[in-house]
Amino acid sequence: MSHAIQQVMIRGRVQGVGYRAWVEHQARTSKLEGWVRNRRDGSVEALFAGPATVVAEMVALCRHGPPSARVDSVTRETSDEEQLKLRYAGERFSVLPTI
Repeated sequence: MSHAIQQVMIRGRVQGVGYRAWVEHQARTSKLEGWVRNRRDGSVEALFAGPATVVAEMVALCRHGPPSARVDSVTRETSDEEQLKLRYAGERFSVLPTI
């Protein structure tokens, strides 16, 4: 099974609607590693690491989000282990502060 790391940027009405908590729950349920954070421009950024098929499924889920969100766009790019190090020590998946 191949391993993938994808960094994702989600734009739309994705702050103030529980999007980060929803991403955290979905990622933990899927046993993915990574992190999620709000950005000051109103977007949400996330990094997912794990089996390629599971990462792809998570990115697809991000295109819909929780019921109160409105996702206008999701962009993704391949990332690396260096970005994965942003999560908190001892956590598989972290909610990071806004940047």
